[in-house]
This record gives sequence, structure tokens and C-alpha cells, in this order.
Amino acid sequence: MLRETTERPQRLRVLGDGAAALSLAMRAGDLASHELTLVRPKGAPTPVDHIWGFWDGPDMPPAVSAACQLARASWDRWAIITADGGVVMQSGTRRYSALHRSAWTRHCETVAQQAGVRSVDEAELGDEGADLVFDSRPPPVPDGIMLQHFIGLEVRSNRPVFDAGTAILMDFRVDQSRGMHFIYLLPFSATEALVESTLFSPDRLEEQFYLDAIADYLGTHYGLHSFDTVRRERGVIPLARLKQRDPKIQGIGGNGGAIRPSSGYAFVFIQKQIDRAITEMRESGHFQVRTPHSAVDLWMDGVLLSVLRHWPERAPDLFLRMGRALDGDEFARFLSGEADWPLRLKVIMAMPKWPFLRGLMRLMAGGSPHHTAAAR
Repeated sequence: MLRETTERPQRLRVLGDGAAALSLAMRAGDLASHELTLVRPKGAPTPVDHIWGFWDGPDMPPAVSAACQLARASWDRWAIITADGGVVMQSGTRRYSALHRSAWTRHCETVAQQAGVRSVDEAELGDEGADLVFDSRPPPVPDGIMLQHFIGLEVRSNRPVFDAGTAILMDFRVDQSRGMHFIYLLPFSATEALVESTLFSPDRLEEQFYLDAIADYLGTHYGLHSFDTVRRERGVIPLARLKQRDPKIQGIGGNGGAIRPSSGYAFVFIQKQIDRAITEMRESGHFQVRTPHSAVDLWMDGVLLSVLRHWPERAPDLFLRMGRALDGDEFARFLSGEADWPLRLKVIMAMPKWPFLRGLMRLMAGGSPHHTAAAR
């Protein structure tokens, strides 16, 4: 831990220059006494632009409000669709936003530079000391854990086909033979949308599987058999509680447990993690990063992942039940880590009990959803 003092600026070093490191650097002006340095890791991959989705809300950290201003688009309606039906939820207080990583990076870099944050390559660091080090580099991902893996295409049609007022969070009307699979569609206009083929499973698939799923989906449900591809993105997100990269160095971001295991959402949780650390430092003088997730939410995530891993065919019904049981505000709160016990119980009561009892028994027997082999 670091106790803030007025004797001299405290030297803070952050290993990595991704979303968590830059989000902390952007808050450097809120640290009363500091010298913050970001260290670009040797051999780090070149950043590739992609879109982060998140909900805003009345009690979110200030960085989330800034992100909303930078967002490419936002929606107050979102849908879950299955072969057996669908539900559209709407919120009057929380919007779902799509933020380009590149836009957030530029914003953070600009604000951080104005606050005097340094950025150096690892090879140029030398023997400079630090009072505190945070490690934002990705943690190691064990083989066999559940993954969220996807390929997305930003497509443009020559005719209006999309409902620009409704984001489609999950459309399960696609091939379910390779694990839990859905289309994620963010309509930027009636002719432009990001369309992602997304799976929850331990194994990544060949690229053509995702591309064929997108093409088949657009052709079947939108009559769109020809379109321009404006941009492509792909990603793999571990759906697990991962060990820190180095247990002797405080982790932040994904390396500090910020990724929500059941959904892969991270952006808002990174901002919550940083905001809580800064608030606690102001109150106690200690600068310590903690997980932004409650123990009960992580436990519930574990049971859900066990069900999705072993019985992925249940997924469409489970998420449709959840969407029908909650209104838009409740759904956004639950996925944003802001659920209270009445809301958690509402979700639990909407679920079929036997699959979750079986999933719980697997967990109690030591069959972690993060490490056990796949079984149907």
C-alpha cells in the first residue's frame, strides 16, 4: 500500500498502456500528490480499434460520463431474441453506448499529458525507482477455461434494413452446435451496423465459421445478401477469475479482476475499480486496487458459467427468461454490477431451478466452470 504524503510527489508506475492504464492516467488530476508513469511493455501487440459496449447510469464514475460523450452511438432500447420469441427492454435512465477504443485512447492520452503523465518504453525505463507499481498487463489465461470469442463486421447496406433505435444484445437464431452462440448487432443507422458472431465456449473456431454465421444471419433475417464491409474486429475474452500476472505487484484492469466473468464486460468495471481506489486513497491515504465485483456476484457467475459450459443448449431460454423478468433499468443494473438482493432474487426466481442445481453441484464437487473439461 501507499500512504499519500505532502513530503514529495509519490512515484506511481503502471506497467502496460491499455484501457486500464490509460483510464488511470486520465484520472491523474484527481491524485493530490503523484508522478505517474506508464510503461509500454516490450513486444506488446499493436493496438487494434474495436468497440466497447456499456451502460451509463446515475451513480457511475465520472469517467463513464466522459465516455458517453465520446460514444459513437447509444440506445435506450435493447433486445434478446431466440427461435421461440424475443423481448425488447427500454430504460429511461440508462443508455447502452458503443465506444471506439481509439476514441477513448485519444481522450485519455490528451488528458494525461495535460496532467504531466509520462509514457516510456520498457527498454528505456532504466533504473528509475517507484513507490508503487500497478500491473495492467493481461494475466495468463489457462488452457481449457471458458472464453468469449467473436468476429465482428461493420457492414453497410445500399438500402435501409436495420432498426437504428434498438440494439440487439443477443440473437440466438444461429447455429448452436458449437457452444452458446449468438449475434450481437449494434445499428448505427438504418444502413450501417456492427454485426458480431459471438460464442461462449472453451475453444476458438476457424474464422470462416464466424463469417458464415454473419452472412447467413443477415441474409435470413434482413434479406441482406450483399453488403460492404467497412471494418472488421475480433477478440477473445476469458470468462474466469484469473490469477494476477505477478502476485507481488498489484493488478489493475483485467489483471486486477475487472472483467465480469459471466459477460466479459470490463470497461465500466475498470472505471469503478479506479474510482474506488482514488476515493479510498483520499479518505485513508492508502492507494490500493480491489476487484470491482462483489463476492456474491462472482459466485452467481460461477454457477451460470457451469450451466453454460455443460448445457449450452439451455442458453437461449435462460437469457430470454431473464429479459422477460426484468425491465430495462433492472437489466442494465444487473449486468453493470449494481444489483441489490431484491434484484438478484428476481433473476434467480426467473430461472429454471434444475439446471442451476446441477451446475451448483458440479461446483461443489470441484468441477470449476473455469477448469473442467467440456461436457454436454
